[in-house]
Amino acid sequence: MTTAERADSHMLDLLSGFILELRNAGLPVSLTENLDAMEAITHIPIEDRDAFKYALAATLVKNNSHWRAFETVFEVYFSLRGREYSIGGAGELPEIDEDDQPDMLPDTGGAGAGGAGESMSPEQMAEMLFQALRQGDDALMRAIARQAVTRFAGMEPGRPVGGAYYLYRTLRNLDLDNILDRLLQQAQDDAPAPLTQLEERLERDEFETRIDKLKKEIEAEIRRRLVADRGVEAMAKTLRKPLPEDIDFMHANREELVGLRKAIYPLTRKLAVRLARKRRHGRKGPLDFRNTVRHSLAYGGVPAEPKFRYPRPAKPEIFVIADISGSVAAFARFTLQLVYAISGQFSRVRSFVFIDGIDEVTRFFEGVEDISVAIHRVNTEADVVWVDGHSDYGHAFEVFWDRFGREVGPKTTVLILGDARNNYHASQAWVVKEMHKKARHVYWLNPEPRAYWDTGDSIVGEYGTHTDGVYECRNLRQLEKFVEVLE
Repeated sequence: MTTAERADSHMLDLLSGFILELRNAGLPVSLTENLDAMEAITHIPIEDRDAFKYALAATLVKNNSHWRAFETVFEVYFSLRGREYSIGGAGELPEIDEDDQPDMLPDTGGAGAGGAGESMSPEQMAEMLFQALRQGDDALMRAIARQAVTRFAGMEPGRPVGGAYYLYRTLRNLDLDNILDRLLQQAQDDAPAPLTQLEERLERDEFETRIDKLKKEIEAEIRRRLVADRGVEAMAKTLRKPLPEDIDFMHANREELVGLRKAIYPLTRKLAVRLARKRRHGRKGPLDFRNTVRHSLAYGGVPAEPKFRYPRPAKPEIFVIADISGSVAAFARFTLQLVYAISGQFSRVRSFVFIDGIDEVTRFFEGVEDISVAIHRVNTEADVVWVDGHSDYGHAFEVFWDRFGREVGPKTTVLILGDARNNYHASQAWVVKEMHKKARHVYWLNPEPRAYWDTGDSIVGEYGTHTDGVYECRNLRQLEKFVEVLE
């Protein structure tokens, strides 16, 4: 086998592992897309890193919310590919003579070949970093990032330490806050006149952007060294994070909640189109005998073209009854956002929220363009506390039935959102039974894993016997599947 053939074989093996990891991370990559990716990279050299990455993305990524997961896997699998990114390759710091003054550092063009970074003093290195950030020299910043990791990260082969620890140690020693202050002061000194408030803000934004770029270079260098030490499979598994649609509502952190909010808007558009199409192309109804006979006259009395009574499905009205206590509040928030975003598919949407008291909050959504504003008002203004602010499904359901039960009718679909953890209060399951008798459908959505149902103070089974189904809805993917049931 020639050298070129071995290189091609190695690249195909690497790409196969890369695509397998994308699938493990949750990205839907089909066999056809796999073949398209293999064809695409035959036309692009790996040295052109950006073009190589975007060619793979164009063939493998179909959802913008999957981009971050793709990028993470790419940076792991191809972190050591290309001469510029190999460990110990080009990009060493230039030679610095002891007589060099801070303002007379040699102009290296960003990538000297001397490799004398280890002989530099911390002061010289800090000055070179200052000049690189001041000039926006990307190549020099990359070289400094490598040297900073070598000096300050304290990385040891085989040591089971995460990259965040090494990143913290490196950044702490670089003292970037002090360098930012120096950069701003230097910009003031270089200006022919005192900077205006706007000019100062623009200078700060520019320097902060350059510092962020340096941090990313340091992070990438640490990742490359960890990959070289531990292998791509181990690092990919370590860095793997769930896609936005797979994030658990009840355990999402602040960053993940931001990702969920971004993911829910394209999801609502897709679901609205799907529901409209499903209603438009409903199944054929029963045979229309009279119409069939009438049209058969054109064929000499032969019923060659059967006619049917096509159903005209009416849009259902939706009553959403949501528990907003504790950790289930995040689940209720996203479900309310989803329901109101696709409200055009329903004749009417009414919302009720409860803890141990219950309040109708439909008014908060009327005439509101940004649903998050309505959700904030629900959380701050709804009257949902009756006694102590601990969940009491039984009392909340009783009050709902007394106040609004007569408005539930044969066109109404009732959605109940909650984990049914009732703090050992009376269930009053008869209310759900009465709803089921009067309503078109009653569904219960539970954000807890199915294995936790009916454990401890959970009584979801007691309520579920009187519904058309209890669905586990812990993430957007499960919520999307349920919405398709709403007809």
